[in-house]
Amino acid sequence: MPYSLSLLDKSPIPPGATAAQALQRTVALAQRAEELGYRRFWVAEHHGNPTLASTAPEVLIAHILAHTTRIRVGSGGVMLQHYSPFKVAEAFKLLAALAPGRVDLGVGKAPGGLPLATRALQWLHDAARKPDFAQQLADLDAFLEGTVIDGHALSGAVAYPAPPELPERILLGGSADSAALAARLGWDFTYAGHFNADPANIERSVTAYQQATGRPAALALYAFAAESKEEAERLVGALRIFKLHLSTGQSVNLPSLEAAAEFARQAGVADYRVEETRPYVLTGTPDSVRRALDVLSQRHGIQEFVIDTPVVGFAERWASVELLAGAEHAVAA
Repeated sequence: MPYSLSLLDKSPIPPGATAAQALQRTVALAQRAEELGYRRFWVAEHHGNPTLASTAPEVLIAHILAHTTRIRVGSGGVMLQHYSPFKVAEAFKLLAALAPGRVDLGVGKAPGGLPLATRALQWLHDAARKPDFAQQLADLDAFLEGTVIDGHALSGAVAYPAPPELPERILLGGSADSAALAARLGWDFTYAGHFNADPANIERSVTAYQQATGRPAALALYAFAAESKEEAERLVGALRIFKLHLSTGQSVNLPSLEAAAEFARQAGVADYRVEETRPYVLTGTPDSVRRALDVLSQRHGIQEFVIDTPVVGFAERWASVELLAGAEHAVAA
């Protein structure tokens, strides 16, 4: 089954580098991805993290659009819980008017940062009136379409400008419930396999979406290629994900034990546990990574993979992107 490749970039700041340098490298990588035929280039949203420079994806998307000509550019994703759906609709309609047919609005449910950053982002929110995520997403969809229903508290509010083509709408999630929500709203769905690569959960989620819509889901995952398997494994290293489970019922994925402890401290929770896992990373030579993608594509009906490169060194990330693009049968024309 043919499939396309896309990229997710978090603008990592390597030791000794600056945020400005990391962002310059993200733009350069987007330009190279366009030359190599990648379908999309997504940027992330992270808050309060000194090692990641991408805090405002809509700003970075605009800059990348201005420095590329063909590749689709978008968010992977906007953390909707922090924002007014009306404002998100305005921002992405504006982007779509600036670059018609090239803008992706990917939306996620996670906070994208530690509790103090979340508190700062939501400082002026009226918690008593804040809807749940499903309602926020439905409101965002309505403002994009211009179809806020009568009787809604915000009926009559119109998000401008009106672009020639609306941004492509993608829900990023890791469960069958997320897949069902995307299907109900008519959104595309990308399964976040870089956070939960459990094969059974992938199967449940992508199958739920495919059965509800007749369309395939996309799959985001960690992948890294080098000239040899040994070199690839050395560069990826002992990558771990630490899933923090708070006594409040909240759970969140974090990059280290220290980050998990700090999250619990900022949340004011002393009773918690941490589940350490090794994320699934397709690691090896370009041929071996492509064979693994072939298997996943055939098993789950995946027609697009969004590659998240779990290495911070710019030269190594660049080389991996070039090596993976060597699969002519896998990269969209």
